[in-house]
Amino acid sequence: MDFEFTQEQEDFRQEVRRFLEDEINRGTFIPMCDGWIQGYSPEFTKKVAAKGWIGLTWPREYGGQARSHTDRLVLTEEMLRYGAPAACHWFADRQVGRAILAYGTPEQKAELLPLIRSGEAYVGLGMSEPEAGSDLASLKTRAVEDGDYFIITGQKMWTSCARFMTHVYIVARTDPDAPKHRGISEFVIDAKLPGITIRPTIDITGSEAWGEVFYDGVRVHKKYLIGEKNRGFYQILNQLDYERAGLERLMGNYPLFDAITQFTKLTKRDGKRICDEPLIRSRLAQLQVDFEIGRLLTYRVVQVMESGKAPNVEAAMAKAYCTTFEQRLASLSTEILGLYGQLLAESKWAPVLGMAPHSFLGSKGYSLQAGTTEILKNIVANRGLGLPPVT
Repeated sequence: MDFEFTQEQEDFRQEVRRFLEDEINRGTFIPMCDGWIQGYSPEFTKKVAAKGWIGLTWPREYGGQARSHTDRLVLTEEMLRYGAPAACHWFADRQVGRAILAYGTPEQKAELLPLIRSGEAYVGLGMSEPEAGSDLASLKTRAVEDGDYFIITGQKMWTSCARFMTHVYIVARTDPDAPKHRGISEFVIDAKLPGITIRPTIDITGSEAWGEVFYDGVRVHKKYLIGEKNRGFYQILNQLDYERAGLERLMGNYPLFDAITQFTKLTKRDGKRICDEPLIRSRLAQLQVDFEIGRLLTYRVVQVMESGKAPNVEAAMAKAYCTTFEQRLASLSTEILGLYGQLLAESKWAPVLGMAPHSFLGSKGYSLQAGTTEILKNIVANRGLGLPPVT
């Protein structure tokens, strides 16, 4: 098997790197952990859009470049490597645009895709609900038909990018009498419609990347129903593969990985570099090996996508592995830094820009987001290995 990128892809990688390094030198952003979900920068997103890098794989008729999934992987890898503040466009580009392309009407494509492509539509993900846990099919938000409209009533938790979204992708129950995996539909709606109330959710790191969103009789025109009514759950399954498979599950904290490695090379304890201590050297080497394994798992997902198939099992395997890598990275970084590793970025004494405690605190949720590790292992067992489901 050939693991080499083409020359064109390597040239593209260098182009992306030059762009990101130039933006850092201009002061547009400082590399950060979880920049893909917590880095809110409309200025940066507009620059990425101007390069044609939002909707990179989309057909040219919708403003894309019709490039390969591997090209998009190269772009994503470098965005994460440099900790770029890409949250404004990440979700719309990663999955919402794909959903519209796959299931949307010509009118929806004409209205919504140009907004995403130009970096003007910041789309939040309205999926999780109180008391539903990781079981999306247990959602209770209702969408009741009323002439040419649906009336949406309910509550969503952990809506990604809620505080700055212009649009929201929401799933709601349109047939309360159907079995729970049926009777669910998808919508993409204006986040400023009457009846929508957003309350920021401040997580343990102090981030407001998520929000609690209330829908109180929100009137949504039927033209914003994505795909077939009552078939939303099955449409979502395909989209979740792209959400779970991304390199962000492996490289969301890459700036810390790079910083802690450099820290051990440049910092001395008891007269010798930290990286020369056998135990630390061994654990860092193992972490690098683990990273490369995760990288290959995500590359495998992309190869399945290139073949035109949905990477269901491969995405579950990659996400389950990669989130545990990020948790190990956070723990080891904190151990290496000792007591100083608990200092947040606000402290002038905080090493590596205070990324270690941010990563450590945030990492506790990595194995819950986009499907718990237990659910992912069941997908691998049932659909990959043909084992009976757990009852």
